[in-house]
Amino acid sequence: MQEPDIGTCALTARGWISAGLVGAAVVAAGLYVTRPVPLAANTLDGLTGDATAGAIVFAASGCASCHLAPGVDSGPAPALPGGRKFASPFGTFVAPNISQDTEAGIGGWTDVQIASAVLRGVGAGGEHLYPAFPYTSYGKADLQDVVNLIAYLRTLPADPTPSQPHELAFPFNVRASLGGWKLLFDRSDWVVTGDLTDQQQRGRYLVEALGHCAECHTPRNALGGLDRDRWLSGAPNPSGPGRIPNITSGNLTWSEGEIAEYLSSGFTPEFDTAGGSMAEVVKNTAQLTDADRAAIAAYLKIVPAVTNP
Repeated sequence: MQEPDIGTCALTARGWISAGLVGAAVVAAGLYVTRPVPLAANTLDGLTGDATAGAIVFAASGCASCHLAPGVDSGPAPALPGGRKFASPFGTFVAPNISQDTEAGIGGWTDVQIASAVLRGVGAGGEHLYPAFPYTSYGKADLQDVVNLIAYLRTLPADPTPSQPHELAFPFNVRASLGGWKLLFDRSDWVVTGDLTDQQQRGRYLVEALGHCAECHTPRNALGGLDRDRWLSGAPNPSGPGRIPNITSGNLTWSEGEIAEYLSSGFTPEFDTAGGSMAEVVKNTAQLTDADRAAIAAYLKIVPAVTNP
């Protein structure tokens, strides 16, 4: 029997070791590049929050729609213990407690930590947050609006209800992978661009940033990223049958005044009423000013038309 060539075995072993080291270096570099990056500690220096203005940001952002307890209606000072479940192709996400409880909620978080969650999708522990929390939209928000929102959240009651874990299977339960997802899909540029009026720019801000309308009205790719080429063209309803409608300019035939009225009262031009999750949205937009609802309508009328097959 031929004896093994010790020199060849040694070279093979060294090759495997070298390959392993290169692979480890690539993984380490990838984890570094995609690591959670919170806001700098001095980001909010010089800014003072206005809770009254923050209440409008709270409404425009739809915070209560997700973070109220299931079956509870929003009141003048809502507790936000979370617990609502949101089904997705990747598993079920559960809204966390964002009340002022220092143990169960975010009462012990600093303002910068809350702002980092809203704008960067980074939790107080330095971990990636799942984009079921729409920080990919909120990331475009004005920093003063975020500070105002935080000031308003500080006025709300504490609730000791513990947050429930998300119901996710491997590999979607690996938070480190979210860094790569953010690298691909977390973009800070506006979708609708061009020579917009001040009113249209305000509407764009309310729709693309605070209102995060695209999170429901835009289809997603296989990895859950928004298909920006089909912006606001409608999407499957993740909570049941039916489809979330196309609201691009080519499909939304209502006038600007009719859109604004719908966002105020929930009544359509056909004398129907908003239902399902849109009823929750109207509760929020009804709290905005007439000017803001008109701005949303003006923006929607310039969104490029998309025709679905």
